[in-house]
Amino acid sequence: MSQRGSTVNLMNMRRRDLHLLLGITAAALLPLSSVFAAASGLPVTNSIIDDLTAALKVSKPLVVMVSLDGCSFCKIARENYLIPLMREQAVPVVQVDMRKSTPITDALGRLTTHDQLTRAWGIKVAPTVLFLGKNGQEVAERLVGASTSDFYGVYLQERVTKALQVIKAI
Repeated sequence: MSQRGSTVNLMNMRRRDLHLLLGITAAALLPLSSVFAAASGLPVTNSIIDDLTAALKVSKPLVVMVSLDGCSFCKIARENYLIPLMREQAVPVVQVDMRKSTPITDALGRLTTHDQLTRAWGIKVAPTVLFLGKNGQEVAERLVGASTSDFYGVYLQERVTKALQVIKAI
């Protein structure tokens, strides 16, 4: 390995250690229930309307990850990108589970299930990440799939930036 390669790896390791330290520090400041939700994954929502209302009150979009049990790409997106987004940028992120009959209230206050909501959104691929604004309207392009992991973080950040701009313009 070249000297430059060693330096880059060392820099990345330090950055990763710093993020880990910041994540632990941030977790210490969160309510206990949020820490457990973030430690085990994203909070699984039972009310899009409530989560969206809370997000909009702080001028943020609601980021919704549609996940599927056993999906390795979902795990990567959740652990490497969405949980850090939630912790580092204070962007509200929740999870909806494909194929689950768990009750949920949609963005318009209607009772449905996670599976029915996923179908109503026309989602066929997991993970799919939505960026919701007023009345549950999508305020940035969906992020579908995770096969482009080299650029996933860039694509996610572009959409979050766009969604924040739309929310703040309202």
